[in-house]
Amino acid sequence: MKNIIFIITILFTVNFHSQKINLAPNFPATNQYFGTKIIDEYRNLEDLKDLQVDNWMKSQTDYANLILDKIPNRNYYVEKRLELDKRQGYSISDLKITSNDKYFYLKRNAEEKASKLYFKAGFNEREELLYDPYNFKSKSGNNFIINLISPSWDGNKIAISLTEKGKELSEVIIMDVETKYIHPEIITNTNPSNIGGIKWLEDNSGFFYVYYPVIENNSEQFGKNTQSILYKIGTDPKKLNDVFSNVNNPELKIGKDELPAILVFNPKDKYYIGMPVGAENFRNAFIIDKKDLLNGEKNWKVLYHKDSKVFFIRLSEDNIYFLSGYNSPNFKLCRTSIHNPNFKNPEVLVSQKKDEVITQYALTKDGIYYTTSKNGVEAKLYLYKNKKETYIKLPFIAGNINLQSKGKNFSDIWVNCSGWANEEQRFRYNLITNTFKPENLTPVAEYPEFKNIVVEETTAKSHDGVEIPLSLIYNKNIKKNSTASVLIDCYGAYGISRNPFFAKSFLLWASQGGIMAIAHVRGGGEKGEEWRLGGYKEKKPNSWKDLIACTEYLIKKKFTSKKKIAIWGGSAGGITVGRAMTKRPDLFGAVIVEAGVLNTIRSEKNGIGGTDVSEYGSIKDPKEFKGILEMDAYLHIKKGIKYPATLISTGINDPRIAPWQSTKFAAKLMADDASSHPILLKIDYEGGHGGGSIPIFQRYSDLSDIFAFAFWQLGHPDYQPKENLDK
Repeated sequence: MKNIIFIITILFTVNFHSQKINLAPNFPATNQYFGTKIIDEYRNLEDLKDLQVDNWMKSQTDYANLILDKIPNRNYYVEKRLELDKRQGYSISDLKITSNDKYFYLKRNAEEKASKLYFKAGFNEREELLYDPYNFKSKSGNNFIINLISPSWDGNKIAISLTEKGKELSEVIIMDVETKYIHPEIITNTNPSNIGGIKWLEDNSGFFYVYYPVIENNSEQFGKNTQSILYKIGTDPKKLNDVFSNVNNPELKIGKDELPAILVFNPKDKYYIGMPVGAENFRNAFIIDKKDLLNGEKNWKVLYHKDSKVFFIRLSEDNIYFLSGYNSPNFKLCRTSIHNPNFKNPEVLVSQKKDEVITQYALTKDGIYYTTSKNGVEAKLYLYKNKKETYIKLPFIAGNINLQSKGKNFSDIWVNCSGWANEEQRFRYNLITNTFKPENLTPVAEYPEFKNIVVEETTAKSHDGVEIPLSLIYNKNIKKNSTASVLIDCYGAYGISRNPFFAKSFLLWASQGGIMAIAHVRGGGEKGEEWRLGGYKEKKPNSWKDLIACTEYLIKKKFTSKKKIAIWGGSAGGITVGRAMTKRPDLFGAVIVEAGVLNTIRSEKNGIGGTDVSEYGSIKDPKEFKGILEMDAYLHIKKGIKYPATLISTGINDPRIAPWQSTKFAAKLMADDASSHPILLKIDYEGGHGGGSIPIFQRYSDLSDIFAFAFWQLGHPDYQPKENLDK
């Protein structure tokens, strides 16, 4: 027995010490793009089925776990999050309220790995468990989570979407709420949590969903030629009734990469809106009479073109409400007639505001409630009624607001308020008394360990003089002596804003003496459409230059110093982080990239790569090709440069960003880096793109690794291994 233990130990030690020279197999490929020669040294790593590639990826993952496991306090974050969850008791998400006041929601108790579906016949009524995802295909193990619920209009039925191993692609079951009867038919090949949702028919006999003909995420046909399917309960799901797609409606010229969704807002609406969904905020839209579509007609008509810049559309009787970005980058709230629509010159209800972006609205019997955001971090609530705008003071200063209502025939309006250091609270607003009544479904816990944490909203001047919003979260007693460990989170793409939320992860970083920073770089939507366009296609360099400017600001203000800063980005944020790293490797002590876009010149080879074209550009266009090449972090890695310590993670089942983007980046970085810093590649073989597609404990574990790695590399004393792992 002793000999067996000795042999295992020797092999383990050899693996640990030899990993530095365990470089990836490489078979370069060369391409010409408009006279530019591109040598792709690790093109072969795109073949994830290659045994040599697979073995290398698994060996790197084993090595990453080996190194991470040697960091003291590696599990600090996950243990603290579980402790905080236990203190709170349970959490609730995906709340749906029907017009007859039935509540459906997902609830996860502190000790549970996944949320279950619950029901109430009213806010004050008794809670009832409807469905436990563990029961779905339980013989295959407890791998499924619920990623979306959709009750019928009357609340008598509910569609439940389930996914496993981060794939996002779902299987949908249907339950009769009163009896808890599960219909035998299962809808497959869909992704309602990401595209299209599940939209019920007015008689609750069925619904629309988006069907994926190809579900292998490593196929170039994944996500292409999708179809909106009308499914009637009790029929065979395999007999597809395609009602809106490029196949069924070729005259509409829906792109093969666009996902054709059908929008339904109210069972009494007379029309359906069809919208081909891509990465852009502004899209084409079509309209059809409900009766015509249900009778098999194909007489869709153009409602508007994307150049009308319509956003956040809602139908109500004979009117169309929407946010307009047409000549109004901060958006204006508009209305037009469904019988004679005019989207470029509509009735303007609320004009755009100078320093506030209109973010959302909710129709009610008493008027239209709408919200605005300044710099993406300061939220306000207003009511538009009888051609007047009224500012409504919130119960507390909020960084973010979400509205929920039952529709134009009801006065009910709920306001969810949150901030970086304020736990989200849900209020019912009473217009008559101008009061907010708490109606929290989740317990509001006390967190004395965060009492000294403060939030500072500031700006940093970028390379071209533009002021970049920068959110800072830190202990108020911290000394500005250039020694703090800083973790900068950033994204900067698709017009998505990094709005404040009660970020326990950020607060836990700050409670250990670090500074958490959120850089609201261009490409996001924090300051309206112009902000998005400022980090779009050929202007994408502004995103990473903004991040660099925010970093230099923190150094200048003596919050921190070079090498005491880690940058962190995921998905499209991989461009921002990857290019900041390759542009200024001297500036950072650590870099963390999760499921990152790191090889943009090959992104169109992703299964959903076609949707990226509208955000990054196309390699088939000579002008856009130059922009894509500039934002490709993989191709900007240079031999002999000393790069920061890097943790690269991805999920093997990621349906959005091909995992080989992370693998290729890691391989080239390992080969070309001249420093002794660790470069870790960790692949989750049970995960995908992260977020809500994986169990919460798994996400906590991922964050625990990120924080431990960053604190280790930035010199936090509680995270320093006894042995030198950098050598």
